[in-house]
Amino acid sequence: MPISLIDFDQTDVQSLLRLHLSEADNGAPSHALDLTALRAPEVTMFSLRDEDGRLMGFAALKELSKSEGEIKSVRTHPDHLRKGVSRRLMDHLEAEGRERGYTRLLLETHPSKQYEAARALYERRGYTYRGPFGDYAPSPHSVFMELIFSH
Repeated sequence: MPISLIDFDQTDVQSLLRLHLSEADNGAPSHALDLTALRAPEVTMFSLRDEDGRLMGFAALKELSKSEGEIKSVRTHPDHLRKGVSRRLMDHLEAEGRERGYTRLLLETHPSKQYEAARALYERRGYTYRGPFGDYAPSPHSVFMELIFSH
């Protein structure tokens, strides 16, 4: 199951991105990046496909500085839930962050039940809760986490 740079022109990518954005906008302010923002030079987006080429999920890494990155838009396709897709994408993003020389990765997610599995995944991977970073403001609709790389 190869992970590669995403091709935004593929219809399955556009379809999953539309679903991702519609579910992220669940009545609360969302910080999910749209297609234009995901194409920004500081954002690198990856896709994971199965052996038959079907899209299993995607994830993005945004460079905040030469030493920090932000994990954005980790999403598993509904047909591939509970197959380790998010774990594989997180493995890739963390390896990419280390390769870039980042000292830490940060993320913002939702405190709602809908994102409980995602938060549990991040916790198992060693991410800890922290306050807002960058342009984020404190909000009851956001939780913030970080993983500090040991060198």
